[in-house]
Amino acid sequence: MKKHNFSAGPAILPKSVMAKAAESCIEFNGIGMSILEISHRSKPFEAVMTEALSLSKELVGAGDDFESMFISGGASSQFFMAPMNLLNEDETAAYTNTGTWADNAIKEGKVFGNINVVASSKDSNYNFIPKGFDIPSDSKYLHLTSNNTIFGTQIQTWPDTNVPIVCDMSSDIFSRPLPIERFGMIYAGAQKNMGPAGTTLVLVRKDMLGKVSRKLPSMLDYRVHIKGGSMYNTPPAFPIYVSLLTMQWIKEQGGVAAMQIKNEDKASILYNEIDANPLFRGSTAVEDRSRMNVCFLAAHDEAETMLSDLAKANGVDGIKGHRSVGGFRASIYNAMEKESVQVLVDLMREVGAKLG
Repeated sequence: MKKHNFSAGPAILPKSVMAKAAESCIEFNGIGMSILEISHRSKPFEAVMTEALSLSKELVGAGDDFESMFISGGASSQFFMAPMNLLNEDETAAYTNTGTWADNAIKEGKVFGNINVVASSKDSNYNFIPKGFDIPSDSKYLHLTSNNTIFGTQIQTWPDTNVPIVCDMSSDIFSRPLPIERFGMIYAGAQKNMGPAGTTLVLVRKDMLGKVSRKLPSMLDYRVHIKGGSMYNTPPAFPIYVSLLTMQWIKEQGGVAAMQIKNEDKASILYNEIDANPLFRGSTAVEDRSRMNVCFLAAHDEAETMLSDLAKANGVDGIKGHRSVGGFRASIYNAMEKESVQVLVDLMREVGAKLG
């Protein structure tokens, strides 16, 4: 039975990427050794790192004013590394609180400087993205979370501000074009839309660095990682390699513009069924619906149980909603096939036909 992997993360990867990654575990590029065992200082892996750093910038449209790096520790480490590197104790950064991870970023940021929460949807259980809020012009940066995996919301229109945006894009990196000129820094854990767990991509504008007065430990200083080509210490070689394969796949598909078209198509199929089927309803504001994580609720327990049972019987995996929301969550990242989304929709229709 074919499995349809709707897991929120670690998440689905393209089949061709998985095949090449598996092959490289036995022998990498004909060198007689596995990608898992070669030195990170060897020429074969240095080529992997060089291309991965370059391609990450290319896909988001970043120019020579940006640097790219791969860092261990997951995106959660960037909650403190970003303010540690960018914000002095007597300076203020603006943050929006749109979900669990944004809330965590605010807590970590307060350790290093003044954090001004300029907008929040916490009181509504994060079911919408705040809009029209004021961003003080003297803010060092504006921190956003572009897509909220748990709650199924996504920023659809970027704030119009001269304050540089620092953005956690862990769950929608490379899913759509960006107005890169508005960003000072982007970071993303690999495991939702780029590769396996184990590495985090950080892209930062050069002029954002070297402005803090505090002393930084070498392992937490972006400039050290940039100077070392992301190899100041032994990097997570395999996650970086698989991330490179995924980025190559995205480019082969037509880049992030092509990904956006495919993602909008998949999301519309699923949201149309949610809106048309009286036994299901979306859990977020319509205008803020995520194209990566589709969250929805059943009208009653019988419908929820039936869809869960049908999903299990038909190889649909990972659609249970997060405990903070309940119901269902279908994660439809770049690598998710349209056919798998249709399978889920057909099961929802079956529930509607039997119980409606």
